[in-house]
Amino acid sequence: MPAVLKPIEPRRLYQQVADQIRSLIASGGFLPGTRLPPERDLAQQLGVSRPSLREALIALEIDGSVEIRMGSGVYVCAPPERVAANTVALGESPSELMQARAALEGAVVALACARATPDGIARLREALARMQAEIIEGRSPVDHDRQFHLTLAQMSGNSVLARLVGDLFDERHSPISSQLRERFDSLQTWRAAVEEHEAIVQALEAADPLAAQTAMRHHLKTSTDRWIGG
Repeated sequence: MPAVLKPIEPRRLYQQVADQIRSLIASGGFLPGTRLPPERDLAQQLGVSRPSLREALIALEIDGSVEIRMGSGVYVCAPPERVAANTVALGESPSELMQARAALEGAVVALACARATPDGIARLREALARMQAEIIEGRSPVDHDRQFHLTLAQMSGNSVLARLVGDLFDERHSPISSQLRERFDSLQTWRAAVEEHEAIVQALEAADPLAAQTAMRHHLKTSTDRWIGG
C-alpha cells in the first residue's frame, strides 16, 4: 500500500526565528545559564522585528530552551533530554493575528453601525457590564470580551464575518498566544480595554461609522501594544 503523503505546513516566521536562535545555542554560541543579548540587539542581528523576536522567544520558552525572567533578560536553559530539531507550530503569530483582526473588525464595525438597533446596542452594553463586573471581582473577563466582539460582528448581518471574527478571537487560546497573555494581561490592561469598548459603543449609538472604525482600530492597536509589545 503506497505511503500517504501529508501536506507540508508552511513555517511561520516565529518558528524560523526560533530555529535560528536554537541553532546558535546548539553550536555553543550561547552556553546554558548565560543571558541572550538584549532584545533590541538580537532583533537587529537576526533582521526581524521585536514582536517577531518576542514570539520566537516565547516559543523557545515553551519547549524549555530558554527562560524569560521579567526585568532581567532571557537565559539559556540546560538542553533537554530530547532536543527538538525544529520549532513546532504553536498557533498563529499573535502579531499577524492582531493585524488580521484590525483589518476584519474595522470593516465589520462599519457594517454593524449601519445596522445597529437598540436591542443590539443593549446586548453590547450587557457584555460590557459583565466585563466590568468580572474585573471588579478580580477575574479575567475574556469570555465577555469575546461576546462583545461576536455580538458586534453579528450586528453586521453577515454570518460569515461573524464566524471569522469568532475564529480569530479564539486563536488567543493557542499555546503561544496563551503564554503571552499570561505574561502581559492584568486587571489594569483589562480596564483600559473596557474604556476602549465604551468608545466603540458610543460611536454606534451616534450612528457614526467613521468614529466606530477609528475606535475599533485604536482598541486593537493598543491591545496589540499591551499584549505583544509587552
